[in-house]
Amino acid sequence: MATTSSQTEWKRGSAELLILSLIETRPRHGYEISKLIEQRSEGAVRFYVASLYPLLYRLEKRGWVQGRWVEKSGQRRRRYYTLTRQGQKVLALQRRDWQAFVIAINRITGVENA
Repeated sequence: MATTSSQTEWKRGSAELLILSLIETRPRHGYEISKLIEQRSEGAVRFYVASLYPLLYRLEKRGWVQGRWVEKSGQRRRRYYTLTRQGQKVLALQRRDWQAFVIAINRITGVENA
């Protein structure tokens, strides 16, 4: 699927929400986050390492996620990210704002169940 400029903008606007949502229930490493976004969106949304890791570092700097290095036998070292208490609050706010935004857009465009 070709990426249009509007898709790029939507991805930028929802990136934090997607990442925070995926690490809400358990720690995940960047590659796993990237693959889950692609799988759950059925390929409509993709994050490449070059854009994902800088975003994870920014979220960590803001105090919304906490990263820690994990080494497992026979595997390379990976950084796992967990949601902090502050991140949980931000996620709840972003979900509420996203739902309100989608409802408003649906009212304007006449799209049902978007």
